Amino acid sequence: MTHTRFTFVKAQWHADIVDRALDGFTEIIPAAQVDVFDVPGAFEMPLMARDLAATGRYDAVVCAAFVVDGGIYRHDFVAQSVVDGLMRAGLDTGVPVLSVSLTPHHYQETDHHNEIYRSHFVTKGREAAQAALGILKTRQSLSARNAA
Repeated sequence: MTHTRFTFVKAQWHADIVDRALDGFTEIIPAAQVDVFDVPGAFEMPLMARDLAATGRYDAVVCAAFVVDGGIYRHDFVAQSVVDGLMRAGLDTGVPVLSVSLTPHHYQETDHHNEIYRSHFVTKGREAAQAALGILKTRQSLSARNAA
């Protein structure tokens, strides 16, 4: 797996929570195989994911964000737009683009809630690493079958 490269895009909105997803990801995939990029928020992730996938340097792109209801706009609209954009980036480039984007309905900025989500992002980061490895294994198997 030494030739395999991943990129991890992190939204900086609630970075103290979102960054924990990278911690979980690198528990499974060595940090030396991961290039990390920060973007201001979730809305900027699809464009960055598309651009990084299009370089051909990465076997998968993982994006992490925490989209909460700030009272100004509907967070579900933003979350849906982001996930749609990430899916389109993967389909357009042929590179798997995975999402670790959480959209809690009842988030309160308290120590208790923050700790719950920090922990949950570690778990989701591990799951994203397992998914990335799983999709790569499946795609390699398909390539081998097609070559035979």
